[in-house]
Amino acid sequence: MEHLLSENKLIEECKKGKVLYQEMLYKQFYGYALSICRLYTYSNDDAVSILNDSFLKAFSFIQKKNYNNSGPFKNWLRRILINTAIDHFRKNAKHQNHLEIEGVEQQSLNIEILDNLMADDIIKLLDQLPETHRIVFNLFEIQGYNHQEISEKLNIGISTSRVYLTRAKKKLRILIHKNF
Repeated sequence: MEHLLSENKLIEECKKGKVLYQEMLYKQFYGYALSICRLYTYSNDDAVSILNDSFLKAFSFIQKKNYNNSGPFKNWLRRILINTAIDHFRKNAKHQNHLEIEGVEQQSLNIEILDNLMADDIIKLLDQLPETHRIVFNLFEIQGYNHQEISEKLNIGISTSRVYLTRAKKKLRILIHKNF
């Protein structure tokens, strides 16, 4: 039955608050959503927590008719996932410890190393970044936000966003050389 229903049909039934269809929509987008959430947290448990919070918001918005099918559902859900991850970051920001890498010599990267990295390798590298650096890196390099948008989302200055991105890239270069 799941494969026979279109995305639009699932959403229409979710608008009516039908739990079975919410579950089907959840299952359909679970893998995609988890991959987005995992970019913004250090553990799978936290990623699943963000994912579940995001789906609760999505279902609430759908039932309140705040989703109008004007664009792809996947893109709309992606924005909710990212915003929920950022909210999670803000809520836990007071518990962060920042360790900075200063005075590290510049090293060049072998492009072949980068070509051979697997998704799990990249996640392991990102897991070693301080949380703010990781979030800025993901928003800028992976999600395509500009520094103005990042500064507004994270309540930081534009120049601070640039600094975090530069430091994230520097640390990633070091980690790639160290591990690969």
